[in-house]
Amino acid sequence: MTSQRLRLGVNIDHVATIRNARGGRFPDPVRAAHLAAQAGADGITAHLREDRRHISDADIERLSRELDLPLNFEMAATEEMLAIALKARPHAACIVPEKREERTTEGGLDARGQHNHLKPVVTALAENGSRVSLFIEADERQLEAAVSLGAPVVELHTGRYCDLRNDGDMDGARTELARIRKAAAYGASLGLEVHAGHGLAFDTVGDIAVIPELAELNIGHFLVGEAIFIGLEAAIREMRRCMDEARRGTARAPEAAG
Repeated sequence: MTSQRLRLGVNIDHVATIRNARGGRFPDPVRAAHLAAQAGADGITAHLREDRRHISDADIERLSRELDLPLNFEMAATEEMLAIALKARPHAACIVPEKREERTTEGGLDARGQHNHLKPVVTALAENGSRVSLFIEADERQLEAAVSLGAPVVELHTGRYCDLRNDGDMDGARTELARIRKAAAYGASLGLEVHAGHGLAFDTVGDIAVIPELAELNIGHFLVGEAIFIGLEAAIREMRRCMDEARRGTARAPEAAG
């Protein structure tokens, strides 16, 4: 399974993080979603966490009502989040691990170890019309568990690769990249649609984008941060360019922030 055009899902969580820093209405993550659509995003991702640290229930309601692009609703496998997802009926529901004390999602979901807990959640979401995705590590056992659970999509965690690159550990980064490549190929061979995301930036996205089995990348925090310097639309367009040129094998250095 090879995707000719790599889709870009834009995560708007951290627009809401800035809003929530002082309360009020601004900046509006739903407005950010509309700007992302104008800039060429193929979908919008939003993670409603238990502690509501960024995206709120009202945000999800507005996104479900106003958004023309597909909504990818990231959620923990809890009764509360399942009830919200069943009501919102998003295009996609991505089940992620969640810890109260973490700053952001740390590592992938243990789909294999939590099979019995996840199975009814995956089934309920699928029967309600949402396309279920599991955010997992690049591990063959987790990919096999996704198939067993009946999830048609997986998102491979790229955070470790990005951290190694950012720390200058190129040997470690190459090893991790090889692991992601192998997992993408194996996932596709199992009939899964394979996505990837977490921690990706202009200088790290290319090595991931060239993996032919990947159908979609989900990127958020970096884009919101870069928007401070060049604007959200410009940041998304530059990410889109980096992805497209990497896929075509014509990659050049990312444009400097202006």
